[in-house]
Amino acid sequence: MVERISDGEHAVMDVLWEESPLTAAEVAERIDCARGWSDRTVKTMLARLLAKGVLAHEEDGRRYLYRPLVERADYAARESRRLIDRLFGGRAAPLVAHLAEQDQLTPDDIAEIEALLKALKQ
Repeated sequence: MVERISDGEHAVMDVLWEESPLTAAEVAERIDCARGWSDRTVKTMLARLLAKGVLAHEEDGRRYLYRPLVERADYAARESRRLIDRLFGGRAAPLVAHLAEQDQLTPDDIAEIEALLKALKQ
């Protein structure tokens, strides 16, 4: 089981899920500038992710190249499951009902859910 990653660590993972392997400097260049992170902050995040076992690195001369060990879809599935288990007793229907009650579903969302349900019934 992969350890949970923080929002900041997730920003680094997003960069690496889009393209890898990358150096720390390349990751820093791709992080949203609104975060105002220095190269040192990015290196700290990379070190944390290495310690959590979600990244690997290899030497390339005097620098390291980083790549994810966890696929984005696999991580999303685990996090979704944790959310549903923790907040909705392990059931997806109450999550959808909650989103609907809070007006969080757009007409496009509803159409997608309907299509998914139709496909599941076949």
